[in-house]
Order: sequence, then C-alpha cells, then structure tokens
Amino acid sequence: MTASTTCRTAAGRSRILAVGAIAVAGTLLLAGCGDQTDAAQRARSSESAPLADKLPQSIKDAGVVKVGSDIAYPPVEYKDKDGKVVGIDLDIAEALGEQLGVEFSFENGTFDTLLGGLRSKRYNIAMSAMTDTKDRQNGVDSDTGKKVGEGVDFVDYFNAGVSIYTKKGETQGIETWADLCGKKVVLQRGTVSHDLAQAESKKCKGGKKIAIEAFDNDQQAQTRLRSGGADAGSSDFPVAAFAVKTSGGGKDFELVGEQVDAAPYGIAVPKNNPELRDAIKAALDAIIKNGEYEKIISKWGVEAGAVTEAKVNGGK
Repeated sequence: MTASTTCRTAAGRSRILAVGAIAVAGTLLLAGCGDQTDAAQRARSSESAPLADKLPQSIKDAGVVKVGSDIAYPPVEYKDKDGKVVGIDLDIAEALGEQLGVEFSFENGTFDTLLGGLRSKRYNIAMSAMTDTKDRQNGVDSDTGKKVGEGVDFVDYFNAGVSIYTKKGETQGIETWADLCGKKVVLQRGTVSHDLAQAESKKCKGGKKIAIEAFDNDQQAQTRLRSGGADAGSSDFPVAAFAVKTSGGGKDFELVGEQVDAAPYGIAVPKNNPELRDAIKAALDAIIKNGEYEKIISKWGVEAGAVTEAKVNGGK
C-alpha cells in the first residue's frame, strides 16, 4: 500500500472516530502520513534526478537552493511584462535543478550586496552575471585592495566581454575606453564595467578624467543615458546588445567599438561548501553533454558566449 493510500484510509477513519483523545490520535496519524508522503515525493525526485546524491544533505532536505541575484539585468535575469522572472540564468538554473532534484529559488538583491549575502548565509549561491575574478575568489575589494571576506569559489558557465553603447546617432566618436576621457559614462555599481571605467580614468591625460555615475542596476543607467544625462553607457556584452535591440524598439541605443576583457561568468559558492560547488559543476557538465545548455544559449541568441565544459575558478 502506498503512503498516499494509507493517508486516505486514516482520513476516512478520523471522520467516524469519537471526539477527545481519539480525535487527537487521528490528527497525529494524519501528520505522520504527511511526513510519509513528503518522504515518498523526495524519493521519487531523487530517482528522476541523476545527480541528487551529490548535494549536501542540508540542501537535499530543504529541496531548494537559495540564489542571490540582481534581477534587473536583461537578458541574463529580469522580470518580463507580466512580472515573471526570466532570463538566461533562470533557464540554466532550472536545468541544473532537474539534474540535482531541487528547485533554484531566486531572491532579488542589489549586485554589490550579493557576496555579503553569501557570507551571512542569506543565500546558498549567487548567480547574477557575476564575472569570475581573482579578487572575488580571494575576498578582496577591487576598489581598495583590502580583504573583505573569505572569498568564494566559482563554477564558470558563460563567457562575456564588456561593451560601450551610446544614444543612437550620437556616438561622438567614441569607439574605445580611451575615447571616454573627458566624457560621462553611466553603469552599474560594483561591476567589471565600473572597474574598467575607474582604471581607464586614471590613464586619462590633460585633466580630462572620465566622469562616472554608478547606479544600483543597469536599467537605471540606461534611463539616465536615454534622457541625455550622459555620453555613454557600459555593461556586459549580452546586456548591452539586448538593450540596443529592445529599448525603444531598437531606436534608443547603438553599440560602439568592440567588446573587451572577455571573462567567465561564474556561479558563486562559499568556499566552505565544496560539496555544493562540485554538485553544481557536475550538473553543469551534464546539461552541456545532453544538449540542454546549447538549447538555452541558442534560445537567447548568445551562442558566442557558450562554454564547452564547466570550470572552477577559471577567472583571472
């Protein structure tokens, strides 16, 4: 007899039992059935998820991986017109979850707070178009060079460079980062674009530094540029390309120059949880091998950034 059948029988009996202590006993029977049903569901989930046993027991018991993400970075992760969270990362995470038998639950946060959320155990992982860098691996603040935490391990799942874009028809001769000297650029705080702008500004000559305005998310930066409040914007290539294609029906922005500093996006995992890191790596290798990864990358038109294998800490 299955657990669900047992529960239905117990429920039927409870309707004809006397009140008082006997009713309480019936309630306890129902609670026990719920536990058995949950256990059976977990067992079935593990059977259909070939890599479930690689997860830490705490994650298997919870049935969910809590993901910190800045959900304002289309097409990587964002809310569609109906308010549903969609994007490249969401589709990849869903495919990983099918391999591991758990749900990847995305929780919204500003980008520059995600690694702090990992340190405080608010999230199990961070997945948010986060570039795998040695500073982040080592817990070093790229602005100050100071140690701010233990650092994280990355499971690399995509490659992307950084692009510059301007208002359409108003490029002002901007093609390279050096061309931004004496001009204003808008971007998202704490990103590689932010780091590049700060580094390039130090190279500018004749007192013509780059004026940098950093925002909590990339969409705010785009709004600022669209309104004429800056000369250019910068973000990761897939994000910039998506904005150029979709904003104003393709009439607002244009890409200028070539993308630079191509580097891997990584899923950030606390260093003290190598079991979870290795489980995610195994799941990523599995969806690359079975073709699901390729389908997702093709769906979003970002084939140029596809990886052929999962790597740990491949960033520089």
